[in-house]
Amino acid sequence: MKYTTQSTVNLARDEFIKKLDDTENMKHWQPGLVGYSILSGKTIAAGARIKLRYKLGKRTMVLVETIIKRNLPFEFHASDETKGVHDIQKNYFKDIDGSTTEWISEYEFQVSGFKMKAIALQMPSAFKKQSLKYVQNYKAFAEKGMSVAKQPK
Repeated sequence: MKYTTQSTVNLARDEFIKKLDDTENMKHWQPGLVGYSILSGKTIAAGARIKLRYKLGKRTMVLVETIIKRNLPFEFHASDETKGVHDIQKNYFKDIDGSTTEWISEYEFQVSGFKMKAIALQMPSAFKKQSLKYVQNYKAFAEKGMSVAKQPK
């Protein structure tokens, strides 16, 4: 399954990339992220492998991300794997007018196992909705400082 998302963020590309590239900011736009650790390589460098841990309701998910290409501020490509799902995401960042950035993401999802194949066949839009949600969360964080991270009580 392949699809593309696109968003315009009202932020200069350098500032957009600075916020996106800071691993401490991931919790502000990735719902349920509880932690990450470097498995190999340097933080977010090409070839690096990163383990991301999520708590989604009562469910936990571990995802391993491999950085394929890092050519910032122009592009960033990664591969993500979790049980039954492998995806490749190619991100492109275009400076529109010095204060606006266009973010284009190309996704390719491959699923395995009966359960994941059934979900992909019955609800392919669920994958795109989830991807779009992350883009919208990042836009809200980058432009307005809005965070999806749970605040301590």
